[in-house]
Amino acid sequence: MHTDIAEVLIDIEANLRQLGLWDKIPPSSEALASTEPFCVDTLTLPQWLQFIFIPTIYGMLEAQSPLPDKCSIAPMAEEFFRGTELSIDELIAALQRVDQLICDA
Repeated sequence: MHTDIAEVLIDIEANLRQLGLWDKIPPSSEALASTEPFCVDTLTLPQWLQFIFIPTIYGMLEAQSPLPDKCSIAPMAEEFFRGTELSIDELIAALQRVDQLICDA
């Protein structure tokens, strides 16, 4: 199960890179310290995935910590990317897989 989740995190990163949404420079520590859910007031969804979600889940996997009970990122991504010209089907599919794997863990 943990290997499957790690593989999907790699897929998410690859999709973000392919879409040109992988930042080379991290946001400020203040932006990362937002108390709003998903840092909606300081980060874009791709930034949140890159700098918060992926590292957090990797850390939990490495520490063998319990994963969240629920995960529902794909619907947020669908809404975030609605109306854009980006080809996001593979990214959404990867997010749906990670949602399912975490919920089933």
